[in-house]
Amino acid sequence: MSTGITEALITLGRRYVRDAPVPLGKAPLAARYLNSHLREHPRRRVVETRFGARFAVDTQDLIQRYVYLFGVWEPHMTAWLRGRLRPGDTFVDVGANVGYFAVLGSRLVGDTGRVVAVEASPAFHDRMRRQLTLNNCTNVRTVNAAVSDGHKTLTFVLASSRNMGANSIVPYDGPAESTFEAEAQPLAELLDPADLARARVIKIDVEGAEGSVVRGLAPVLDRLRDDVEIAVEVTPDRMAQLGDSVEELLETMRAHGFHTYRLPNSYKPESYPHALRSPSPPVRWRGPIVGETELVFSRMDAEELSG
Repeated sequence: MSTGITEALITLGRRYVRDAPVPLGKAPLAARYLNSHLREHPRRRVVETRFGARFAVDTQDLIQRYVYLFGVWEPHMTAWLRGRLRPGDTFVDVGANVGYFAVLGSRLVGDTGRVVAVEASPAFHDRMRRQLTLNNCTNVRTVNAAVSDGHKTLTFVLASSRNMGANSIVPYDGPAESTFEAEAQPLAELLDPADLARARVIKIDVEGAEGSVVRGLAPVLDRLRDDVEIAVEVTPDRMAQLGDSVEELLETMRAHGFHTYRLPNSYKPESYPHALRSPSPPVRWRGPIVGETELVFSRMDAEELSG
């Protein structure tokens, strides 16, 4: 089959997965053909998300590929934030990467709200700023810095540009595509006092360093607004490599009056069509944390955090 015909079929398949009103065949089409083809034969396009923002994407990267293919990244988190953030709120995004959630948050909190997007990588920070400019997001303050429990210099490793979300300080012995050093400090020191006081949602996605980020945030947890909610993606094995534990993180949050909820999250392309049709809210979680898990901490005492 010629390259031109193949590319045309990929384009048609992508349109079907994104726009067709029926779910028939979307999951296997995305998983068996479209995802791998778009990774191995990258497309660079400006595309529109399901919430109306525009993104300049390179489909070699996982996050940008899913935005191109599905019009969304992390559909359960996206749906939950759309039900949680309101005009005038403040949203803090720690580990903002190329800016997907910063742009989403910007649109949700509106002109009277504010987003603070923190990203350690200078390259990712620059890409995020370009996405914000593309969407005229004037209510976002970006911070090019690392976050930890104290003042220190951290070394970050990116194993592959096929998954730029995996930029991490966790020790890595394999071949690295890039490394860089960044100065880190506690989140409360990076935020303006007003941003800290008004934060409605704080989202933390730092690829194993979540223990130190939450430990640095602990002294100010009682100063946050009563309805603040804190989303943390935890990876127990990576945390352990840095000398941290999920149990310590959970105990810190419990000690400050937060209940634990779990939000579904899968990076398998076949999971996206169903998640887009039926996104799930965070549900109360009382069991052990095994594997990479998206947790939401809230002072609300309920069985689920619906919008």
